[in-house]
Amino acid sequence: MKRMKRSITVLSAFALALAFVPPGWAQIKELPKQTVTVAGTVETIDKNIRAVNIKTADGKFVAVDVPASAKRFDELKVGDKLKVTYNNNVYARLKPAGEAAVDSAATASNMGKDARPGGAAAMVRTMTTTVSDIDKAASSMTFVGPNGWKYSRRIVDPTVFDQVKVGDKIDVTWSTDVTYVVQ
Repeated sequence: MKRMKRSITVLSAFALALAFVPPGWAQIKELPKQTVTVAGTVETIDKNIRAVNIKTADGKFVAVDVPASAKRFDELKVGDKLKVTYNNNVYARLKPAGEAAVDSAATASNMGKDARPGGAAAMVRTMTTTVSDIDKAASSMTFVGPNGWKYSRRIVDPTVFDQVKVGDKIDVTWSTDVTYVVQ
């Protein structure tokens, strides 16, 4: 677990380091962090598609996909108590004209290395996208990236709309981590 925490820290530090760019580069905007936690009892397990249904304390069912890096998925049993926490940090930077496009990813995982099944995984991905739609009324922006990838996001800071236009190139960086804890 210590090695994974160190890996997550390194990946998170990489994403944060992007916020400290040399003078003259475009400013980086950090979008609000999204954290989702689901906790409850494992009700069903579909080993073919690596999915688990969790029944939460309020009686709702939540489907959770288990990554292939979870090496001890077969040890998970109906009735186990499971807590899944997903964190997503997004950074965006207006790309200067003429700068080369990027599309890179780095991952780390310690899934299945503790006494119980579970563990943590982290990913940092950076790609150059193009602003394809700006909807000021809905306070959202849509980006298109490599291979037709499309992403829409609510924009909290309305001044952003005055700084970008459809067709602008934006480097988007995600720092994502997920933790599965079997109790």
